[in-house]
Amino acid sequence: MHPSQPTSTGRAPTIVNVAAAAGVSPMTVSKVLRGTGRISAATRERVIRVADELGYVPNGLAGALSSQNSQIVGVLIPSIGDMVYSGVLAGINAVLVPRGLASFIGETFFDAQNEARLVRTMLSLKPAGLILTGGLERTAGTAHLLRQSGVRCVQLWDGDHPDLDATVGLSHVAAGRAAADIFLSAGLREAVFIGAQLDRDLCAARRMEGFHARMTQAGGSCRIVADDALQRDAASGQMLTASLLQGSALPEAIHFLNDAMAIGGLRALVAAGVEVPRRTSVIGFNGTSLRHAIQTRLTTIEVPLDEVGTRVALALLEKDVSATDIVPFRVVMGNTVRS
Repeated sequence: MHPSQPTSTGRAPTIVNVAAAAGVSPMTVSKVLRGTGRISAATRERVIRVADELGYVPNGLAGALSSQNSQIVGVLIPSIGDMVYSGVLAGINAVLVPRGLASFIGETFFDAQNEARLVRTMLSLKPAGLILTGGLERTAGTAHLLRQSGVRCVQLWDGDHPDLDATVGLSHVAAGRAAADIFLSAGLREAVFIGAQLDRDLCAARRMEGFHARMTQAGGSCRIVADDALQRDAASGQMLTASLLQGSALPEAIHFLNDAMAIGGLRALVAAGVEVPRRTSVIGFNGTSLRHAIQTRLTTIEVPLDEVGTRVALALLEKDVSATDIVPFRVVMGNTVRS
């Protein structure tokens, strides 16, 4: 190591260190850094200079807890690794960051007990607000805690069952019906819905129900192929589609829980020599495949993820507004449905 290179002491400087170096009390340092109190300009300047020299960073959380004026917004999503929720988070942060707020992320993995634990943790931080993803069976204890917290709570994603102080989401039942209408308008009557974790992801289950109801009401048929032990990804879509092809006749149409599973399903169809859309048609959901499409352009139900995030963050900030904001989806016709 070069002799002039500073070394880390392994200990962060404290407010006591700053006070001692500046020749003032810790309370004076606290007032200077919070911009409060009647402190002379010379003392204020000296404290700030010493704090900068020592590399002291005030504990923003401690300040938030004492003043109950937090800059933290708790955001509970199923998984940060899911492209859907990463897109929504981008929209949320686009609103929060310019206003001096920061999102504190927790992953529920569609587990109500995990959500309950995270809600308690986040409420202990006295957040400025909470954004919680709907579509899971919230425990009665969590629901009661949220109602009694005094913190503004907004539900994300599930527009079919509004909850909390406000809701921003889409109708998943309507999205399922829209997928069925695409097949029906192409003269396709024998369909399969392929999914995973439908026992936990209630929004996906509602899309399946909307799809199934529309197909059968129109005189068609709809089988459900799902394994709740699998992930909602391309590998699962490929596995379930391969299993479908081995065990029964090829359906005219397949609707997948999301675009990722649809991409995996297309891989299985190609590997089996099934021509899409001549022999079977395919529809996904959420639109995340659109930016990566080259030759095969998946027909899908596109959701404006950034917009969903933006609108839910704005709803959180509108503290006197209690409303349900249904975000519209868009049918995007690719080349995986027979015309």
